[in-house]
Amino acid sequence: MSDNKGVETFTDQQFLTAIQTGDERSFELLFRQQYAPLCQYGFSFLKDWDDAEEVVQAMFLAFWEKRESMVITTSLKSYLYRAVHNRCLNRIKHLSVQAEYQTYAQSDESGTQESPAQELIASELEAQLQQAIGRLPEQCRLIFMMSRFEELKYQEIADQLGLSIKTVENQIGKALRILRTELADYLPLLLLLGIYVHD
Repeated sequence: MSDNKGVETFTDQQFLTAIQTGDERSFELLFRQQYAPLCQYGFSFLKDWDDAEEVVQAMFLAFWEKRESMVITTSLKSYLYRAVHNRCLNRIKHLSVQAEYQTYAQSDESGTQESPAQELIASELEAQLQQAIGRLPEQCRLIFMMSRFEELKYQEIADQLGLSIKTVENQIGKALRILRTELADYLPLLLLLGIYVHD
């Protein structure tokens, strides 16, 4: 793809095919043409230019890394804007959870009662936790629930299930790794609520 031709000179499929085959110059051209407007689009959501740039850069990095397996059914421009849109929403969600955690922690320290909104959030978080636990492998889920909710010691669990303590420890560790991944955005509030998902 020559340097004197822009994205608009080629069909989306031609441009995407060039990138998928590892054409770095085509990718660089796409980046140069779309970076600034995509950052502006991200800024309209995040109201922070550094955050917007971080989101767009991460999107382009993921785009390049997944180029070979990528299937785009819309226009290339629409795909890029949708990708930034989704990443911005995820960023806002993450930031809102952090903000809510700070508000919740301050309220807890002052001894004030939970607001209806906080009670709703607590209820939602517990529901998210239960769903995540429900997706654990059967033995892993059983051992985790016996440990965290029945408060049984590892030896007691091992005795009841006819397993070694090492197996129980391994299954607990596996459950915690899975839950930490699935509930990454919620961990501060889960810990605050006393719903422990750490070793």
